[in-house]
Amino acid sequence: MKNYTQLSDTELVALLKSEDNSGAFREIYNRYWGELYNTAYKRLKSYEIAEELVQDLFADLWLRRGSLNITTLLKAYLFGAMRYLIIKQIHLEMSESEYQIIAAMNNIIIDNSTEETIFVNDLYNRLQVQMDNLPTRCREVFDLSRNKHRTNKEIAHSLGITEKTVENQITRALRYLKTTLRSFLF
Repeated sequence: MKNYTQLSDTELVALLKSEDNSGAFREIYNRYWGELYNTAYKRLKSYEIAEELVQDLFADLWLRRGSLNITTLLKAYLFGAMRYLIIKQIHLEMSESEYQIIAAMNNIIIDNSTEETIFVNDLYNRLQVQMDNLPTRCREVFDLSRNKHRTNKEIAHSLGITEKTVENQITRALRYLKTTLRSFLF
């Protein structure tokens, strides 16, 4: 039986790719799962989601082991993949919170009960208060995007900023609103 702990990352990847070597895979997992987990947790602040992302990453690594084309260092490859998964998760969470607000408003509009009407009005008022707490430029960009339905390109042109800055301001606003309204929605 091989002592995989003595092998370099390059040797482990070669064994994993050419021989479907589960021992090589286990060693790669043992070397990097802790760092990957910590990275995911620092960004997402959720033990469960961090663990799930690490498991997804390694499951994908095992499933694609025969076709792996790692041209950089293994560590760089794994952390690049984790970065992508974290970004994907953040976008998913932002989309879900937007969806929950819209769904709550749609459900209330369909059922015009007094309690739900009060809830919608309260939600709208809280949203307005939280939007007022955003920095001026961030609030302006968010308002143009969500209330006036302008594209990022139109917003960038009218405010004299880059599209990337527009995206960053919208992301910042959504993250802030999601955080501040989460307790109210749940």
